[in-house]
Amino acid sequence: MEEINELIEQRKKKLGELRSIGTDPYDEGFSAAHYAAELINKHGESDHDTLEAANLRCSVAGRILAMRNFGKLAFIHIADASDERIQLCFARDILQDKYPIIKKFDVGDIVGVSGRLFKTKTGELTVEVHEFKIVSKSLRPLPEKWHGLTDVETRYRQRYVDLIVNPAVKKTFAMRSRIIKAIRDFLETKGFIEVETPMMHPIAGGAAAKPFKTFHNALDIDLYLRIAPELYLKRLLVGGYDKIFEINKNFRNEGISTKHNPEFTMIEFYIAYKDYKFLMDFTEELICDAALRSVGSLKFKYGELDIDLTPPWKRLTFFGALEEKGLPEGTARDPEKSVEWARRHGINIPKDLPEGKLIFDEIFSELVEPTLVQPTFITDYPVEISPLAKRKKDNPALVDRFELFVVGRELANAFSELNDPIDQRGRFQAQSEAKKMGDEEAHAMDEDFLRALEYGMPPAAGEGIGIDRLVMLLTDSHSIRDVILFPQLKPEQ
Repeated sequence: MEEINELIEQRKKKLGELRSIGTDPYDEGFSAAHYAAELINKHGESDHDTLEAANLRCSVAGRILAMRNFGKLAFIHIADASDERIQLCFARDILQDKYPIIKKFDVGDIVGVSGRLFKTKTGELTVEVHEFKIVSKSLRPLPEKWHGLTDVETRYRQRYVDLIVNPAVKKTFAMRSRIIKAIRDFLETKGFIEVETPMMHPIAGGAAAKPFKTFHNALDIDLYLRIAPELYLKRLLVGGYDKIFEINKNFRNEGISTKHNPEFTMIEFYIAYKDYKFLMDFTEELICDAALRSVGSLKFKYGELDIDLTPPWKRLTFFGALEEKGLPEGTARDPEKSVEWARRHGINIPKDLPEGKLIFDEIFSELVEPTLVQPTFITDYPVEISPLAKRKKDNPALVDRFELFVVGRELANAFSELNDPIDQRGRFQAQSEAKKMGDEEAHAMDEDFLRALEYGMPPAAGEGIGIDRLVMLLTDSHSIRDVILFPQLKPEQ
């Protein structure tokens, strides 16, 4: 820390010296006409003589990443927003009395230059600097002598430094942007319109999760950061929209892990007059389109795994998957037998766990989920854990629902939407009883949503896809923190 403080003081001294000669690095901007990547792509293969004859003028701006000073010549590498580096050549003969100013430069400073393109004797594309300006003085040195930032906690906490010194990180977030754009474009070409619904709800609903609670002073009421937009989007189906989607944040007051962040991005979309079976084919098409437009292939590596998104994807029923992994037929439907079997096989079941959550959260997640490496639809969930889904006609104990799993993680959740207001009221009442018994994730009674259903909601299918987890898959990222620019962390001590 003492060494860092000393370096900061040295840089502050240089800042003072710059200001003493009438140069304020924070005074004005610099208008660069070119990006480094643009110049390299267009002229990187040109030879020395071609560039000399063309006498090409350019201007670029970026952060200094390396410096070499040879007395009468100085070579500096900068990186700009295009994620490419380009070399600058400062010559005393050309810059005259301005040349000594470069002694005030440090790695990390941001400079703008204009000049002429040429090739050095080693064949490197370089800007011969005719005019230059320091536009931001870096007072804090980049980490580890500018060779990278490797401490994971520091990378997440100081993402701004991580982006400077680890170019691969910027590429991940550029890929994230492309994936989201691909999804938005796909849905819009299918006739969907994008909508925005409230982020603060008077009643937490739309998913089974513990919400964040806040208070609105003017209205004198408690509000909850939304755990899902589902109930508001369904209100829009009642209002007459038939194809809608929303890409936005959800908030869930739960643990932090490689798969969970309290604030995360979801897309939810709804289409009237369709069912969950339609959505399975639709999901294959949507995700494959996003993969092709971002990764460029349906086959790619995820760690050591070879992932193949080529449709059709495997489809298994919920109970069929459990039985395939060894749970005896019929046992999963009997809570007492399920608990006995699970504990006999080393799966811990808390004594106060609600029956409806027993199968999915404990047995299914441990027994089945880790084995679902290639894209797999799990269908026909128990009604107890699906309070907003339509019952199956041939088996009312199950619902028309699927979840999509890839690399052992849930990626999407979808179902044929329950539009029977009487059935929905009964489900909410069962959830309310569970909440009274201590289930903090159970749904509360939402009378306004029930009123909306009583006006009539068309049959519809709806789906939510975790954007962060999809980006993890398509960028070979193994922690959700690697695909969220500013993940949630404990405050620094």
